[in-house]
Amino acid sequence: MTRRQKKTAKVVTGVMGLCIVAYIAGPSLYWHLNESIAESSCPPCTCDCSSQPLLSIPEGLNHSFLDCMRRDEASEENESSFTEMVAEELKLREAQAQEDEWRADRLLLEAKKAASQYQKEADKCSMGMETCEQAREKSEATLDEQRRLSYMWELRARQKGWKEGINVVSSDVL
Repeated sequence: MTRRQKKTAKVVTGVMGLCIVAYIAGPSLYWHLNESIAESSCPPCTCDCSSQPLLSIPEGLNHSFLDCMRRDEASEENESSFTEMVAEELKLREAQAQEDEWRADRLLLEAKKAASQYQKEADKCSMGMETCEQAREKSEATLDEQRRLSYMWELRARQKGWKEGINVVSSDVL
């Protein structure tokens, strides 16, 4: 490496080092400076937090612990009516659940009946297809036999002198 290249490499390395330092330390310095500038424009707070209690109770809740423990008759009536309402709601939901279960069972039974009916129809169709296939095979065998017989008769006719295309009609037939 020449002297100039070494000097350029040192300068580039130095600039990269400065960029890395600015990248790492820059944001924290920015916020630190920003806060110091913002503090100078705002007057200092003058509150004495040590004189306030750590836990304060809101004004509307100045009842004593014993007041919370007492039960009056109205709340007992409300509680019993609430219990009755909940029990009635549970009975209604149970009745609804039983009705839904009965309806689901009925629909399941109908679906099973329909599936059984479709299975019977499919079995009938399969039996019909088998019968049809057997009849087709039988008719194919018969057709083959008829072709064989026709070929045999045509062969005999040719041996006796018959030629295709010559049609002799006798006067006895007319």
